[in-house]
Amino acid sequence: MPTLNYNAERLRGDVFGGLTAAVVMLPLSLAFGVASGLGAIAGLYGAIAVGLLAALFGGSRTQISGPTAPLSVAMSVVVVNYAGGEISRALAIVVIAGLVQVLLGLLRLGSFVSYTPYPVVSGFTSAVGLIIVVVQLLPLLGSEVVPGGVVASVRALPEVVGDIGVGAVTLGALTIGVCVFWPQRLRRFLPSSVAALLVGTLFSVLWIDDVAIIGYVPSGLPDIALPEFAWGDLGGAVAPAVTLALLGSVNSLLTAMVADSMTRDQHRPNRELIGVGAANVLAAFIGAVPGAGATSGTVANVKAGGRSRLSGALCALVLLALVLGLGRYAEVIPHPVLAGILIKIGFDIIDWKYLTQVRRAQLDQYGVMALTLGLSVVADLVVAVGAGLVAAALTNSRQLERLEFDNVVSTPLLDMTFLSAGDDSDAPGFDLDAADPFAARTGLLSLRGIYTAASSIKLFNTINADVAEHEVVIFDFTDTRHMDDSATYMVGQLVDVALDSGAKCIVMGLEGSQATGVKELDVLRGVPSDHFVADLDEARVIARRLLGG
Repeated sequence: MPTLNYNAERLRGDVFGGLTAAVVMLPLSLAFGVASGLGAIAGLYGAIAVGLLAALFGGSRTQISGPTAPLSVAMSVVVVNYAGGEISRALAIVVIAGLVQVLLGLLRLGSFVSYTPYPVVSGFTSAVGLIIVVVQLLPLLGSEVVPGGVVASVRALPEVVGDIGVGAVTLGALTIGVCVFWPQRLRRFLPSSVAALLVGTLFSVLWIDDVAIIGYVPSGLPDIALPEFAWGDLGGAVAPAVTLALLGSVNSLLTAMVADSMTRDQHRPNRELIGVGAANVLAAFIGAVPGAGATSGTVANVKAGGRSRLSGALCALVLLALVLGLGRYAEVIPHPVLAGILIKIGFDIIDWKYLTQVRRAQLDQYGVMALTLGLSVVADLVVAVGAGLVAAALTNSRQLERLEFDNVVSTPLLDMTFLSAGDDSDAPGFDLDAADPFAARTGLLSLRGIYTAASSIKLFNTINADVAEHEVVIFDFTDTRHMDDSATYMVGQLVDVALDSGAKCIVMGLEGSQATGVKELDVLRGVPSDHFVADLDEARVIARRLLGG
């Protein structure tokens, strides 16, 4: 719930938080705007529009939103591969992505979006970092960015290396050096990325003038323009739009969780998706880069004292004030300086911790990460995320199969032990003394725990032979916690196998939600109603009667 005891101390914290976040977001927005293919000013417009709307209407009180590394890389792919370089078509895809985010929030699916498996998130995040590093090597060496991602950049590297721009390399190395070695005690006052931007630009203005610069940057408020969209393009726009929406949603929700861990607050995931989705729709109409929760800006805001929506709104307003008079100053920023900042960011967001734990990680999970990483780099981010989710689902299904299968116990019950217990007066004519001491005509199939489609086929193929070997089969649901429809139909097939082999079936302990599902699907219609019992003693009585008869 909103804090009611707002006082001067909290106001000071929000002011310092908003100002600090604005300082952090300024160079990152410029750099991500260039990386997205929409331009530096588009990055600032995105930080303003998405940052302001998400702060006011999103689900987190302390999150700072704006252009992020994953979305900037994904946006560059959209611009080149799906929009054919036409910015208006790319912005139309952003509109669809924002609407998808709003729809996810309205359908209350926010909590499910954050269930994306970590290997997929790790693989994609590492791929984004690697893509940024490789692609930005070209402007760092004095060349222009080559459309086509990592593959095209790698192919262009030999030619670029043969004609390296000394000035560009000098500025890039200086920028990276400032980012890495900027004193820790000064970072609370001036972030390393801002220091690198100022030092690199000043060095270029004073001593190096043979490098590419941003050039003309319009100042003032952006123009409102309708993104061009044709209904015939809808089929090709859905996939990249959904990918942008999911990436932005996961990015925002994970960043909100980081903010919660620092403030002990609790964000509202569905409201967050609605807020950031609506913000991205607006961003598309002003030609801005789409945004999500920015981890670096959020952490800076919280550490500086930001605790309410005022800090996020103030961050956006400060950037707006800068945009209104920043254009002529931003024009002289060299591309190698932005490339150096991006390369440092890309290196930092690579999930080195997970990458270096290959000996400790589960191989199938590590394979999901490697698949997502590899496809993101050499193919397409859309394909990579989809393939990663499918691979993660398959590997998780195999793990569930093993876990569920281990909870199934098929036990043959010796006649001398099982049938002799308790009172046998209910089975007239049954001569226990004349029975074979090694006979086990009754089988007990205990289904414990949870059962899903992951194990249903293997369970049937493994247990149906055991079921057919007995004259009486007791299906024990006493410790069953959940069965989906696939598992329920599997149980029905096992009952049919037993009945077809001439065996009699007893159902024990079926109650609660399991009983409701079984009755609705009517998979036990072949079992007489008086063969449904509550415990093993009642099952023994019926087994005696069936075997004695």
